[in-house]
Amino acid sequence: MNNSKQIELNASLALGQRIRELAPGFSVSLVVAAAATFLSEHYTAPVMLFALLLGMGLSFLATDGPCKAGIEFTARTVMRIGIAFLGMRITLEQITALGWQPIVLVITLIIVTISVSVIAAKLMGFQRLFGMLTGGATAICGASAALALSVALPNHPQKEKATLFTVIGVSALSTLAMIIYPMIAKWLELSPQAAGIFLGATIHDVAQVVGAGYSMSTETGDTATVVKLMRVAMLLPVIVCAAMITRMQGVESTGKRPPLLPWFAVGFLLLACINSTGRVPVMVQGGVNELSRWCLVISISALGMKTQLKELATVGIKPILLMLGESIFLVCLVLAVMHWLF
Repeated sequence: MNNSKQIELNASLALGQRIRELAPGFSVSLVVAAAATFLSEHYTAPVMLFALLLGMGLSFLATDGPCKAGIEFTARTVMRIGIAFLGMRITLEQITALGWQPIVLVITLIIVTISVSVIAAKLMGFQRLFGMLTGGATAICGASAALALSVALPNHPQKEKATLFTVIGVSALSTLAMIIYPMIAKWLELSPQAAGIFLGATIHDVAQVVGAGYSMSTETGDTATVVKLMRVAMLLPVIVCAAMITRMQGVESTGKRPPLLPWFAVGFLLLACINSTGRVPVMVQGGVNELSRWCLVISISALGMKTQLKELATVGIKPILLMLGESIFLVCLVLAVMHWLF
């Protein structure tokens, strides 16, 4: 009995010590996320971009000091939790309501865009995995996909830097797309539903899809949101493919292989299935979605703190051209497939 109490006491002390160790870094990340949210709401710019930039401004906190452990934890574990909670945005009914054509469109654009991105990255002298990271972010759901794929892909010295660049690039391009793509839809004289399919299939981040869609009409906004959620639903199979590629790379320097199906991907799938039952109260659904958003913003704030501005300055022009080319290719591909299917 005394041994049992001693074990519980030791566990409690260890937990308390761990909380005290992580609290400073997590608290700073939370404050940065709150500031980024405030700026985003008042200046209508992507919250993830603000979180990254503000975080990078506090990068000195991620060096040796009381905040380092908490920042590391937030950038890694909190990010995974936020990715898992994304599943609460998806229902099977939303996906099937538009028919089979948008599903074929989404599957085609994701496979082709990621494949072309991998090939283009290799031709430009980058690792194929960098092409998969940027291509996945462009084809699926922007910064969220970049973070999820980064977790599943193999570790390498430039991984965090590549992830940060991808998040910054895709957030900036998504903001431009939110402004430019509705103009393209009007210029092409697309119907409200066709415009929604175009916007939902091409704009990177969910928030920008919603903003662009409803700026045109309610029908366009509804259609764009559902098509975008189809792209988000493809996050799971792409993560599984990335995990399989990682396993085929062999044992990492840590001596471990990542799981074939990461726990955050399992959580994503379970929540999507639960949400598809239609029995989840609106309040719960909204709460989980908001929690997911906060987890991702907080983790991106921490990820920004883990880099140095001078490191990102060494990226060069080629990665920028790669992501810009991916975005332009995606627009052309979507318009071509829409012309063929609809």
